[in-house]
Amino acid sequence: MAQTYRGVFCCLGKHSGIMVPRIPNHFAMAHYEIEIKSLLGSQAAAEALKEKMRAESGTLTPISENKQLNHYFEGGDVAALFENTKHLFSMEQQVKFEKIVTLGKDFSVRTREKDGGVLLVVKASVDEGTSANTVSRLEFEELVPASLDALDRLVESAGYQYQAKWSREREEYTYRGLNVCIDRNAGYGYLAEFEKVIDAEDQIAATRAEIEAIMAELGVVELPQDRLARMFDFYNSNWADYYGTDKTFILE
Repeated sequence: MAQTYRGVFCCLGKHSGIMVPRIPNHFAMAHYEIEIKSLLGSQAAAEALKEKMRAESGTLTPISENKQLNHYFEGGDVAALFENTKHLFSMEQQVKFEKIVTLGKDFSVRTREKDGGVLLVVKASVDEGTSANTVSRLEFEELVPASLDALDRLVESAGYQYQAKWSREREEYTYRGLNVCIDRNAGYGYLAEFEKVIDAEDQIAATRAEIEAIMAELGVVELPQDRLARMFDFYNSNWADYYGTDKTFILE
């Protein structure tokens, strides 16, 4: 049976003027995404990584294979974004969005087209990195009943503008409790992402150590945050040359 909650509201912290229903805590779980990237570069390196995972696990079958369009935005007001898009989400999803706005910092906003669906993605850093490229972050990623273009217009109505448009082909696997994504990105070439989503902030350090140990066993190294930031900035300045193509660049 559906439940209705009346009369109790909360404000989104420093973003005054936005009120959403206060829902019991078992609906208001914050999710922390711990993700470490490794730059593989070539298809041969990507195949070698898959072979190592297959040898260790005995089998390796992708749980998802898809092509994605990702549109990154900058500027804007995350509180206004909530107001302008909340009609697209359930009450439970609105509370998840509230958690991001209240607890996060340095927000990254993007829209995504994947497997015929369209998603709004809002990420916020909870460590020393940025929300676009960091190891530990809060994440809101939900399907919306709108086209990619229509969602982009709603994001722009909150004061955001395009930062860059990205295209990629993704294979996703599960391996020893992790999600492992092997991407062929416009600009970057092949990149692996080792990810685990947890519910408690006090698990962040242990989860990062777990991911690092598995990567070491597989013989892949973390892409340093400073190099990733340089690559990200270069792509953002030149994305029109790479979006939707197979072209790549090398930047140390």
